[in-house]
Amino acid sequence: MNQAVHNRLISFIWSIADDCLRDVYVRGKYRDVILPMVVLRRLDALLEPTKEAVMEELAFQRDEAGFTEWDETGLKDASGYVFYNTSEWTLQRLYDTATNSQQILQANFEDYLNGFSPNVKEIIEKFKLKSQIRHMASKDVLLDVLEKFTSPHINLTPFEKEDPDGRKLPPLSNLGMGYVFEELIRKFNEENNEEAGEHFTPREVIDLMTHIVFNPIKDQLPPVMTIYDPACGSGGMLTESQNFIKDEEGEIRAKGDVYLYGKEINDETYAICKSDMMIKGNNPENIRVGSTLSTDEFSGNTFDFMLSNPPYGKSWSSEVKYIKDGKDIIDPRFVVTLKDYWGNAEEADATPRSSDGQLLFLMEMVNKMKSSSQSPLGSRIASVHNGSSLFTGDAGGGESNIRRHIIENDWLDCIIQLPNNLFYNTGITTYIWLLNNNKAANRRGKVLLIDASQRFAKLRKNLGNKNCELTPNHIKEIQQAYANFEPIERQGEDGLAAKVFNNTDFGYYKVTIDRPARLKAQFSTERIADLRYDKTLKEAMQWAYGTYGEQVYSDLKSIQKEILDWCEKNDLDLNAKKRKTLTAAATWKKQKEILETAEALMAAIGTEEYSDYNLFLDEVNQELKAKKTKLSASEKNQILAAVSWYDETAEKVIKKTQKLSGDKLDQLLHHLDCTKEQLADFGYYPSGKANEFIIYENQTDLRDNESVPLAENIHDYFLREVKPHVEEAWIDLDKTKIGYEISFNKYFYQHKPLRPIEAVSAEILELEELNEGLIKEILAL
Repeated sequence: MNQAVHNRLISFIWSIADDCLRDVYVRGKYRDVILPMVVLRRLDALLEPTKEAVMEELAFQRDEAGFTEWDETGLKDASGYVFYNTSEWTLQRLYDTATNSQQILQANFEDYLNGFSPNVKEIIEKFKLKSQIRHMASKDVLLDVLEKFTSPHINLTPFEKEDPDGRKLPPLSNLGMGYVFEELIRKFNEENNEEAGEHFTPREVIDLMTHIVFNPIKDQLPPVMTIYDPACGSGGMLTESQNFIKDEEGEIRAKGDVYLYGKEINDETYAICKSDMMIKGNNPENIRVGSTLSTDEFSGNTFDFMLSNPPYGKSWSSEVKYIKDGKDIIDPRFVVTLKDYWGNAEEADATPRSSDGQLLFLMEMVNKMKSSSQSPLGSRIASVHNGSSLFTGDAGGGESNIRRHIIENDWLDCIIQLPNNLFYNTGITTYIWLLNNNKAANRRGKVLLIDASQRFAKLRKNLGNKNCELTPNHIKEIQQAYANFEPIERQGEDGLAAKVFNNTDFGYYKVTIDRPARLKAQFSTERIADLRYDKTLKEAMQWAYGTYGEQVYSDLKSIQKEILDWCEKNDLDLNAKKRKTLTAAATWKKQKEILETAEALMAAIGTEEYSDYNLFLDEVNQELKAKKTKLSASEKNQILAAVSWYDETAEKVIKKTQKLSGDKLDQLLHHLDCTKEQLADFGYYPSGKANEFIIYENQTDLRDNESVPLAENIHDYFLREVKPHVEEAWIDLDKTKIGYEISFNKYFYQHKPLRPIEAVSAEILELEELNEGLIKEILAL
């Protein structure tokens, strides 16, 4: 679309808001009228040439055929589109026959709206247009708005027209209409202090995506093609994909049929998208409204191509209940089967953090891929993401599991890093993920990463956050890099770079490294004093005992209200369960008994400091056994935790000793993939007795994790990177998890050396001349 024509059209439409709606709506609400009226005028203008044919068909069905219900097929055939209007009115006729009565105009306008086919009525409903018509009629501006939209100086039709002065008004194509919608949405969002451009993607980004998705297989396209966008917005991805494939002057010029599918949660953009589908002759029933994540609208469907720019950095917490029940995943789209370190298959969570749902949309598309049995081409996906999809989430977590599922199935083909400030609503770095479940032989088991972050041209005027664009030459260069599938060295600071990786290069083992607990222990009155209180309620219990003394044991009920009031005044955020525990006599009794047991142990064992916790524990156990004291494991641990502390000079704490020989030893060695002499590196230390091994307690606050590349042996890595620095560490192999992440910064880092000190000094002294010698005076030069 010619930029000058586009700008005139936008200015004209924007002037409608300023001229007619200024005193009727706040600026942020102009969109509630302008957007639906643009859609309505577009539909109306398309139906004008066939209005008479539709009315004749209607008369035939009513008078000659005697139909009691309209035959939609006949009416659609008469209109030439998948929609129609059976009222006597058009927008032009409404304006031409209008009187000064706003009530009559309103009634006629509503009669006109009621005459539309059901698919257009849904659009009118989503826009809440009828209520806007009534509001404008009540404020006496409806006729003014109608005059603007029927002006002979504006052409919203796909046909060339002439204005009253004989000047040609270029046709407004579907692509041009998309530009108009997008620019209006951006301007309205800015006026309403919302994220500008939230609902659409720059056309050059779509152009790049369509080139890479379709061009490599342009000679193999099936006769029937399906394209899906799970976050379709106003439909730009879908219609541009169709245009790219079908354009008679384009690169592909496919002869097959193209069917578009999409889903959109926002009523307004859904209505725009659906109207665009109808105008272009696509089946509007394939565009659905609602949350893609909450409902699997296209369950059972698979698609040849999927292109999307899903929302990123956006919470999906309101939809969690449709996907998860507690920790259990109840939507099969977001469950994957992965293998653990030993190759055992298990179901895994494939949901990201609730604060960012963009990877859920990618999983939705992965779920809709065609298998090789359904199509020899499989499916090709292009999806826009921010950087978090590349690396957030720990090994074994949802984000990492999603990346792992995609990469280990060899579906990830390429990721392209785009320039910053390319999108209207964000200045952050964005990436295009390209997935393909039918890779060419030379691409199998590999992934291409392209850094195109420096390939852009500056805009003369910013559009929201967008201050640059991809030119056709940039798109061609990126497309060529994708097709060549070879490394590219960056030429200059603004050059493009590319690298080819094996799938396994992105994977790693998250390995747990433990160290032995070394504890000292000593009974003292001060150390055991806090055993009187439950550690989760210590502050409140300590205040209550300090204030009321033994009354907390003898008459707790009488002071219950005072205790809870104190907690509230001191901002102790206690839930119902904790409040109940705090005011329960059993809680106080239990903690007092633990304290008394500790006092008895101190009296029997003494207050000597032990450097060997093992000896100390033996004495405690013997004393408890001798006195037949019954303590639960948690109660006993409360006492031991109160009187012990880590000290690197203390002896190691033994958890247990274990006999290992014969089949049992062989099974362990096979499990750990090590020799008997290497068992100590995995936490099994020879005791000096035949086939007996010591297993030490670990010190949890000294536990560490190492990320070991999948291509490396964990034990070799441990011996090289850990053992020389922490001699007594060992590997807890049973806790090993597998993760995947992709780091563009690491792969494409450009080192910029510091400037020579001489150059910096010269620059400072040059500035000095402008500052009357102050710097020389300070530096005593």
